[in-house]
Amino acid sequence: MAVRVRGVVIRACKRVLERAFSLHKAHSIKDMENTSQLVRNIIPPLSARKHKGQDGRIGVVGGCQEYTGAPYFAAISALKVGADLSHVFCAREAAPVIKAYSPELIVHPILDSPNAVHEVEKWLPRLHALVVGPGLGRDDVLLKNVKGILEASKARGIPVVVDADGLWLVAQQPALIQGYQKAVLTPNHMEFGRLYEAVLRGPADSADHHGSVLRLSQALGNVTVVLKGEHDVISDGQQVLTCSQEGSSRRCGGQGDLLSGSLGVLVHWALLAGPEKTNGSSPLLVAAFGACALTRLCNYQAFQKHGRSTTTTDMVAEVGVAFSKLFET
Repeated sequence: MAVRVRGVVIRACKRVLERAFSLHKAHSIKDMENTSQLVRNIIPPLSARKHKGQDGRIGVVGGCQEYTGAPYFAAISALKVGADLSHVFCAREAAPVIKAYSPELIVHPILDSPNAVHEVEKWLPRLHALVVGPGLGRDDVLLKNVKGILEASKARGIPVVVDADGLWLVAQQPALIQGYQKAVLTPNHMEFGRLYEAVLRGPADSADHHGSVLRLSQALGNVTVVLKGEHDVISDGQQVLTCSQEGSSRRCGGQGDLLSGSLGVLVHWALLAGPEKTNGSSPLLVAAFGACALTRLCNYQAFQKHGRSTTTTDMVAEVGVAFSKLFET
């Protein structure tokens, strides 16, 4: 009798949970390994037959006089993950500094020029994805030019990852990415709150991150949203994923740039692979999960070596090993 009652209770609880998920019009994929396998499915194999640029040409739009590290971290992370070429479109004063960080990057000092949109447009046919916002700042001239670049990118169907002050611009003008399902937004807690209020005209529910991320994605027309935090919560308006890959308690500046740069590459690979490789899930959703897991593992590995002194430079050095552990073993 007790077993029967317990079975009834379990089934009732199950129905309650199913109704809760149906209210969100989404389902949460909790099995990290299964989701990681979907990421593995989109990664193109290395081959001597490929030519330079075939595995990814990524553009980073950002970098001003004050902020030169962020676009560097995003662009170098894209290369470390596996992109063949990485471009940075930055303000003139930022260019020599970014060039000095690494000879690997192609740097264009044009973002603050009067014809910046036209100059970037000339490169768009050669790029597979754009990362918009790292080190951008809030100068009116730069923001106006970035608005034009976003519009030109949408017109060409180029995937865009929007982070940092790119998110500030979107919060001021949500129509910039409204309904553009090749966009991924990667806000932290503060940026998410600002976006949520701008789009939904009210505060996000801090006790329901899954529901809040889902609602924001749906309100933006199923644009993929990644809420970074203790656990990263990702939604495309249909599904909700949680990335709980172990990281560390160190929160140095620049980690989000590693995420956005690696995500730019994974978005390109995921769209190239298509939904048949992601078991019907959104390719961008799977790409976002992969970038989150990779960033968190880089953080964990760097912290094991450097502890409190860990910086994003230490994390970038871990990309190769972390990528191999997650997606190649």
